Amino acid sequence: MYLKRLEMNGFKSFLDARIVFQQGITAVVGPNGSGKSNILDAVLWVLGEQSTKTLRSERMEDVIFNGTESRKPQGMVEVSLILGEVDEERAGADTDRAALPYSLGECQEVMVTRRLFRDGASEYFINQTPCRLKDLRALLLDTRAGSKGHTVIEQGMIDRLLKASPTERRELIEETAGIIRYKKQKTEALRKLEATNQNLLRVRDIVNEVKRQLGGLERQAKAAEAYQALRREVRRLELIVLIHE
Repeated sequence: MYLKRLEMNGFKSFLDARIVFQQGITAVVGPNGSGKSNILDAVLWVLGEQSTKTLRSERMEDVIFNGTESRKPQGMVEVSLILGEVDEERAGADTDRAALPYSLGECQEVMVTRRLFRDGASEYFINQTPCRLKDLRALLLDTRAGSKGHTVIEQGMIDRLLKASPTERRELIEETAGIIRYKKQKTEALRKLEATNQNLLRVRDIVNEVKRQLGGLERQAKAAEAYQALRREVRRLELIVLIHE
């Protein structure tokens, strides 16, 4: 799997841009202020990045194209990132590559899209199908990608890694190996199991309360039946007395 194409509409300094990447190494060069860093920001953003500090913005809405002297500001931003399957013949013998997830079937590429409106509303898409951020992150875990993964090496990251704690290094290794996906699934399953257990406890409390109330109602019902039986007996005796009189 490799980064095949990046499409930006209204992202920071890019009003409408489309960048095609080839398999292998691609270098983006240009003078200061030409927008090189914004390309990386766009990749991080479409992969689900939520930190405005990482995106070098004060607010998330700041990533929307704010206009120039000749261009009016945009009301929304849309970035699409297309991942394609690696041509194995061109890639050579290196098979340690993350493939597109099986859930996508026979797709040769996957497009992930993120939109943001100035009112703060967000939309996410996988192959143009609406989805949740949670779904997008699950897909990226399958492909070993993501805004927090090893696929994006930012300036200063190597230095931070060298100074990282053993726990932080282990987390990076797990992310790289794809283990973190299963740990997150386990955590989610345990959370759901705990919620289910709590629901069962509440149901048991309700059942016990209903049983307690049912016992009282049964006693009241028996008392009412006895009362009705006595009334019928009284009426029968009253009729007998009237007949004999």
